Amino acid sequence: MTWRMPSETAPHSRTWMAFPCEGPTLGETDAEREAGYAAWTAVAHAVAEFEPVTMVVDPSETARARRLLSGTIEVVEAPVDEFWMRDVGPTFVLDAARPGVLGAVDWTFNGWGDHDWAQWEKSAGLGRIVADLAGAELVPSALVNEGGGIHVDGEGTVLLTETVQLDPRRNPGATRAQVEAEMARTIGATHAVWLPRGLTRDYGDFGTSGHVDIVATIPSPGVVLLHDQQDRDHPDHLVSRELRTFLEGQVDAAGRPFRVRDLPAPATLRDAEGDVDWSYVNHLVVNGGVVACGFGEDAADRRAREVLADVYPGRRVVSVDARELFARGGGIHCITQQQPEVAS
Repeated sequence: MTWRMPSETAPHSRTWMAFPCEGPTLGETDAEREAGYAAWTAVAHAVAEFEPVTMVVDPSETARARRLLSGTIEVVEAPVDEFWMRDVGPTFVLDAARPGVLGAVDWTFNGWGDHDWAQWEKSAGLGRIVADLAGAELVPSALVNEGGGIHVDGEGTVLLTETVQLDPRRNPGATRAQVEAEMARTIGATHAVWLPRGLTRDYGDFGTSGHVDIVATIPSPGVVLLHDQQDRDHPDHLVSRELRTFLEGQVDAAGRPFRVRDLPAPATLRDAEGDVDWSYVNHLVVNGGVVACGFGEDAADRRAREVLADVYPGRRVVSVDARELFARGGGIHCITQQQPEVAS
């Protein structure tokens, strides 16, 4: 097979999401749970303005989902516990040798390293379920990985993080060469760029240990968009600088040195849990647009939309308040998964 993961900027046939359900991620109080439902619903409606959305819903939440979601959003039932579709669902790929064939990489999922709080046994099966619903050919993988742990340019380059794919809680004893071979087999990546780390908060008890999709992405070949924490009072100020220096010394699969574009962080530095990891990098590219995280900061949110409009020319950029998402451990990119169009 010659599987290849397209760039997120390639045309989509739809976006997949999973609806929240009760558990440690959603919240302990009624107010927290309602805020979580509202946040996922708002993102779904924003994406649906650009392309079809299919929402996978646990049967226990079907009535609520149908009440909150507009009729434009397709609802399908399947067992769900964790609802970060980017991580629990499949990564879609195309086969260059067989036009019209859609593939779905079913990574092994173990709750971001088998955290004791994570409830993931049901959602570990969503890769196969979503693949079947999408009519995709299943591409099984024994590698413990999540969709939020990779970014590609569609031309052979993949961004990875040493503390994710080489995490001993995920893939004990794995080497770079083994991970890179699996990336080549499953998503067609011929050149891996290994970031040394992710953002500070992502290493806490409820973090992913360095997912790349909150740190950096590739809006176009040869360009990296990097989270830029400009305030020296935040530990990610140093992280941003170190990653910029690192990426400026890297090349893509075509041998082009990366041009690094900064995407400034919002002004808020801390919340009740400590240093925030609020990041505009965690956006979703959709057909004709970009659905960006908003953080209730007019100036910073506007600046982020301007940068995103510049690196994704011709696309309309909209913001959705992502504070309730980040309070639960992720952002807009984390709760969505694009399905690329296949050749007719």
